[in-house]
Amino acid sequence: MKIIGEINEGVLEKTIARCRGRRIIIPTFAQQMDPKKIPAQILKRLKGVGLWDIDPINLFRITWKNEPKSQGGLFNDGNWIEFPSELTGVPARIVGLMGKYFPTGSHKVGAGFGCLVPRLVSGTFDPTSQHAVWPSTGNYCRGGAFDCALLACPAVAILPEEMSQERFEWLREIGTEEIIATPGCESNVKEIYDKCWELKAERGDRIVIFNQFDEFGNAIWHYHATGSIIEEIWTRLAESGDRFTGFVSATGSAGTLAAGDYLKTRFPGMIIVATEALQCPTLLRCGFGGHRIEGIGDKHVPWIHNVRNTDMICAVDDEQTMQLLRLFNEKEGIAFLIRQGVSTDLAAKLPMLGISSICNLIAAIQTAKYYELGSRDWLLTPLTDSMELYGSRVRQMRKMHGPYTAAMAERHFGRYLEGIGTDNMRELGYRDRKTLHNFKYFTWVEQQGRSVDELRELWDPDFWIDVHGQVEEWDELIREFNERTGLLAELGCA
Repeated sequence: MKIIGEINEGVLEKTIARCRGRRIIIPTFAQQMDPKKIPAQILKRLKGVGLWDIDPINLFRITWKNEPKSQGGLFNDGNWIEFPSELTGVPARIVGLMGKYFPTGSHKVGAGFGCLVPRLVSGTFDPTSQHAVWPSTGNYCRGGAFDCALLACPAVAILPEEMSQERFEWLREIGTEEIIATPGCESNVKEIYDKCWELKAERGDRIVIFNQFDEFGNAIWHYHATGSIIEEIWTRLAESGDRFTGFVSATGSAGTLAAGDYLKTRFPGMIIVATEALQCPTLLRCGFGGHRIEGIGDKHVPWIHNVRNTDMICAVDDEQTMQLLRLFNEKEGIAFLIRQGVSTDLAAKLPMLGISSICNLIAAIQTAKYYELGSRDWLLTPLTDSMELYGSRVRQMRKMHGPYTAAMAERHFGRYLEGIGTDNMRELGYRDRKTLHNFKYFTWVEQQGRSVDELRELWDPDFWIDVHGQVEEWDELIREFNERTGLLAELGCA
């Protein structure tokens, strides 16, 4: 399947002129995966720019390999946390890949880049006359709005009204042109889709909707960028005889799960675990409901989810994530963990886990227990964002439950960490996977205008090989675009 099927030269000329005037240089996917390929002149400019600054040069910081500095940092080999058995209660090696050090504090800014930039450099999105619409349950619309701010594209953000206030405040601060709050909470995805159809009917070709749940650019970016950094980290940390056993990720838009597709090409015997909220067990039981694990989307199977590669479904109780959020961030909780043998260094890093990150950690521990994994088995999982976006949630819980005490910490540690079991898990066979694939019909064919033939095509493994194989073509378009702006040549990088 070709995502970019044509070049619109008339629009492309206008976009090139716009980027030339605003001094916008676009990185290739290869440079985001390996910042060593970034020219020295770009690195010099980055030294004077903050990690979250609205500066086009920060396009080069859309990578897992940023130094953990808010100002003036360059690049490293990635940022991760290994969770020891003192915390997890299992011998398996569980490692979390940290998203905090992306611009915006979440890796979703990369997913947005993967959707928008191929359209820009092919002239199939016109920033002079069109708005980019980012429907999301959280960080994706923030990432897309940030990408637009750097690329001089007007943006519309759509997200549920019950998402954390930090998200709405941040979108306003960066000058997002329009912010639309749809009814409901994290799991109210259809309401977001309905708003998109409404906008399309009102505005026609004046908008382009970058729906994270069906935009293959989302999955392609994670396949290459997230999959490759996980492979690099494991190769660096693993010892002889160790096993890359599995990749655990909340379903969300299924973009991040595509990293597992990449990893299966390197480690064919590994498992992919898709995680969701127990209060909305869509994949576990074809269920529905509302929940508080922000950013993971529900009540349908995303179009870009390659269900054929998913081996296990793991549902996590949202109350578990919320109470561990307090345990990991309240003074009495941290003190209790240290008394249990958790190192002060790890305790200081626990605020790097946002709500969905805690969900992923819980699911990784469940997976280790289910498969009875040992000390040579490795599970890797993304830590999508950090506590920076959830301070209001902690304040709400203090108001509801009172100050956090040592007794509460002991109860939460015992019940929500030591007490993790293997219930609410579903190992998938071939027919189970096919059933979940067919479940896409009711959202995408009946509601969203896809055809049955397109749905059947998604079951073909060769389809996904073709989809993920387009990055080199996109990088060539990016190189040609930068050459035509002349900005790299001005810097002496040509």
